[in-house]
Amino acid sequence: MPSTKNPRHGSMQFWPRSRAKRAYARVRTYPQIKDAKALGFAGYKAGMTHVIATDNSNALTKGEDITIPVTVIECPPLKSASLLFYKNSSSGSNMVSQTFAQNLDKELARKLKLPKKATKKIEDVKEYDEIRLLVYTQPKLTGIGKKKPEVFELAIGGSKEEQLKYAQENLGKEIKISDVVNEGMFVDTHAVTKAKGFQGPVKRFGIGIRPAKSEKTKRGPGSLGPWVGHAHIQYRVAKAGQHGYHQRTEYNKQILKIDEDPKKINPKGGFVKYGLVKNSFLLVRGSVLGPKKRLIRFSLPLRPGKAKPEAPQINYTSLVSQQR
Repeated sequence: MPSTKNPRHGSMQFWPRSRAKRAYARVRTYPQIKDAKALGFAGYKAGMTHVIATDNSNALTKGEDITIPVTVIECPPLKSASLLFYKNSSSGSNMVSQTFAQNLDKELARKLKLPKKATKKIEDVKEYDEIRLLVYTQPKLTGIGKKKPEVFELAIGGSKEEQLKYAQENLGKEIKISDVVNEGMFVDTHAVTKAKGFQGPVKRFGIGIRPAKSEKTKRGPGSLGPWVGHAHIQYRVAKAGQHGYHQRTEYNKQILKIDEDPKKINPKGGFVKYGLVKNSFLLVRGSVLGPKKRLIRFSLPLRPGKAKPEAPQINYTSLVSQQR
């Protein structure tokens, strides 16, 4: 009989498989674009549904109506809290100054220590190479029962002068999802995956279960040879440990629809374990990592394709009740 092939599970790219430091992702790299605008956004995962759309790809179903699973992301506006000025050096980028907005929400004090007096003015900062926005979410506008906002940085496109102009215009103001992305665009999604706790190597790495009369364990990796001391075991050997709650990135997820009317997406009774969408929302093609209510961060694609993105025409969106 031919030998059965069972490739190992779990990429060695992610090591160690430890829990994420916080419940929302950190984005370290943004693409370089010429337009002066924010290069990312964020929203809360509400759930999934399906749409029927006319296929506009080059597949065999081109021109036909197909069913597409979509993820619903509620995207209340972000608000900018401050400007961060960075200076490049041989050791990387270092923040040299920060300027806070005047009209900050009181909920932000739950997350940050806000300045009691006026901070340095923008005109006083002379030497810098890059400007970023420090923004915070507004979960109070949603129905997830949360007040404490998430705070993170957003890069800005364009030259240094264009970044300064955009930052001055938007300091302390709201940034909408429609200001950053369009329908049909591809984005990279960053989030922390669903937590599954401490799991064994069968579930964690997909190793085979040993025969019934195996000694000591059936769900272990088998004999490790004579060197059984912990320091002599290769890190590649599948062992039990944390499974899930890892920060991950998915590249090139297509946005099928952007809308500001929640009535067009809310099923009867709301989304299970989430409730009703109350703000602008996205429909992202396929699944998105993370459980419901988790913050999903978007950034413009680092690996864009050559084809011009175009959203398919949606003919039907399922609003069937998800209650059982």
